[in-house]
Amino acid sequence: MNIIGTGLSGLVGSRIVELLKNNHVFEDLSLESGVDITKFDEVEKRLTASSAPWVFHFAAFTDVQASEKEKDQGNESISWKVNVEATKNIASVCQKLRKHVLYLSTDYVFDGKADVYNEEAVGNPQGWYAKTKYEGEKIVKDLRELGLVVRIANPYRSHPIGKKDFMHKILERLQQGLPIAAPTNQKMTATFIDDLAHGIEKLISIQATGVYNIPGADSFSPYEGAMMIAEVFRVDQKNISKTTFEEYFASRAPIPQYGVLTHDKIESLGIKVHTFREGLIEIKQIEEKIL
Repeated sequence: MNIIGTGLSGLVGSRIVELLKNNHVFEDLSLESGVDITKFDEVEKRLTASSAPWVFHFAAFTDVQASEKEKDQGNESISWKVNVEATKNIASVCQKLRKHVLYLSTDYVFDGKADVYNEEAVGNPQGWYAKTKYEGEKIVKDLRELGLVVRIANPYRSHPIGKKDFMHKILERLQQGLPIAAPTNQKMTATFIDDLAHGIEKLISIQATGVYNIPGADSFSPYEGAMMIAEVFRVDQKNISKTTFEEYFASRAPIPQYGVLTHDKIESLGIKVHTFREGLIEIKQIEEKIL
């Protein structure tokens, strides 16, 4: 199948292309291919010229702290233009051309006050980044039979391309002997991007619509996560210290304290997702070229 997509060279997109390229042909929709997705005319021209039935919309302004600093700019902010306006452009053209849109979203669309969040949970984003992503979600949901929203959380992978994922940032600090302060009273899930790729392939094969979560199989605190990383990669844990969510995020953009996404719905389709420890072990094996 032909797939045209945004963000295909990023942390998430590049791994999905790598894993699915034997079964699908990917076309790039980005500045590198001459398209500014915030410009409707450019999006319309490129999508009209493509025979791809699916558009993967992975591109986003994901710098949570930088996004928060520009929230006073409203719809003139970079995060609004990329996360909302570009999504609106893609959705509008795809509705006319009857193409399916897969939009990648985030656990940050929730306020973090509930224990877990399933696909039917109502969003209540707290930070500006989260608000722009939630607006994008609503645009894609309005496509109804053409719209698919996939929510992920803290994506990680082997050999990250571009920016490092959270797991490798922690690992790098530990390997350098630098201190890590991690909250003990926060709960998170983490998406192994290989699981995401397999989940996406299944979803497009059945022309799925609506919302699907693809997180990891377990939840843990950042402190527990850092300790697992150190254990699996056999790095000294002595530089990992405990802190609280309130203290750690006192001067940072607001994020969910409890951002645990459920995974029952995607697993009902036969897609098994890894626990964080399982994902770490697989990454270690890949990066050590054992597999």
